[in-house]
Amino acid sequence: MITSVNLSAELLLAAAVLAGCASPEPRYYTLASAPMVGAAAPTTIQSKEPLSIEVPPVRVPERLNRSNLVLGNGHGKLRLMELDRWSAPLPDELRDALSQRLQTSLGAVDTYHQGRSGGTPVYRVTVEVARMDAELGARAGAIINWTVQRFPDRKATSGRTQGELPTPGEVDSVVAAYRQMTVNTADDIAAAIHTLQRIPLASQ
Repeated sequence: MITSVNLSAELLLAAAVLAGCASPEPRYYTLASAPMVGAAAPTTIQSKEPLSIEVPPVRVPERLNRSNLVLGNGHGKLRLMELDRWSAPLPDELRDALSQRLQTSLGAVDTYHQGRSGGTPVYRVTVEVARMDAELGARAGAIINWTVQRFPDRKATSGRTQGELPTPGEVDSVVAAYRQMTVNTADDIAAAIHTLQRIPLASQ
């Protein structure tokens, strides 16, 4: 009986040690499914044919071209967050979030994975992140350059979306700030597409 009790105690102790040694699970974040924040999304311009957009992956600085979040420490150094990760590499994460917002606000269809179709004008959205950095308990900032080019006549317009937002909490506040900047970028792009829509398609 004593042997049985001792064996049970040893098993419980071993289980506790193993549980304590288990690696923490990574936490995944996304920029997609952004809620409507601030100003209302641009009003869709109705047309006989559905609006087609093409949103390729976003270009980002090489240090950000990964799934892990990268944060500053306030002293000019970067910290790779091992357990805090995007649901996809950042270029794809940004692409998906921008595409989703544009499709919703414009009533559009993203043809990036389908290729261009027929004679319907396609608005290709090219985006490059010039700066995207954040510090916990401080601020997050971004400078995002973008170009919208209409096909087939190649009429184009470019712009820049930039801003800084406070990050008073933990990683969640950084993600929320980045998400808002992504929303702002998509809305600026949508406004540029509206402008191009009002310009007659040049004959080829």
